Amino acid sequence: MRIALGIEYDGTSYNGWQRQKNGIGVQQRLEEALAVVANEDIEVVCAGRTDTGVHASGQVVHFDTSAERSDRGWLLGANTNLPPDASVTWARHVSDEFHARFSATGRSYRYVILNRLERSALHRHRAWWVYEPLDDKLMHEAAQQLLGQHDFSAFRAAGCQAKSATRELTAISVDRDGDWLTISVSANAFLMHMVRNITGTLAVVGRGEQPPAWVADVLENRDRTAGGITAPPHGLTLVSVDYPEEFGIPAAY
Repeated sequence: MRIALGIEYDGTSYNGWQRQKNGIGVQQRLEEALAVVANEDIEVVCAGRTDTGVHASGQVVHFDTSAERSDRGWLLGANTNLPPDASVTWARHVSDEFHARFSATGRSYRYVILNRLERSALHRHRAWWVYEPLDDKLMHEAAQQLLGQHDFSAFRAAGCQAKSATRELTAISVDRDGDWLTISVSANAFLMHMVRNITGTLAVVGRGEQPPAWVADVLENRDRTAGGITAPPHGLTLVSVDYPEEFGIPAAY
């Protein structure tokens, strides 16, 4: 039978999502916890692999098992065996046609920037501290030029293994609440470091070093070196994954 889970985690102490030869990935901790519940080895497939230091509030995984447990049993059993920085938020029995990665129709990320002169001790692992003033309205204006289907080569990491750089960005916004800037991005799929590279490029506009129209030039040139820096991972969170209603996957909260 196939089981789907929602999981949230603080990525600070992990070498990303994927199981690692050196270091610990979230996948390893989850598979170890589920193996205790199932009394057999478990291998999970995730909706989107996150990098070292990146967080998730709406990651989705699936796994196959011969163990018969209730949804409640999977949820409580997994959480009993997971460390405090990872938690299963829901569990569902799903059809064999469901696939956490390939059934997904969209993914959404949130990037948080703390924009003030003083650094934060409490939020140092959850936000990028930028002390120079940032103009959120200019950043939002610049971001709108990325909407739609494009070749996002200018925003992919050198080590990205995706066969195509074409992605469809369905929503992007930059909002300010006091000292906090939130960049919300949704797309059908993302390239390696894509959101972090977009964030670093928008920050160039926010500091007044380039006009909003410059972002369109960066996109069109398809040259990663033409844009801004790769923003640090700790400001990034995978917040939700979208699926067709037929699979009955709970919406992220």
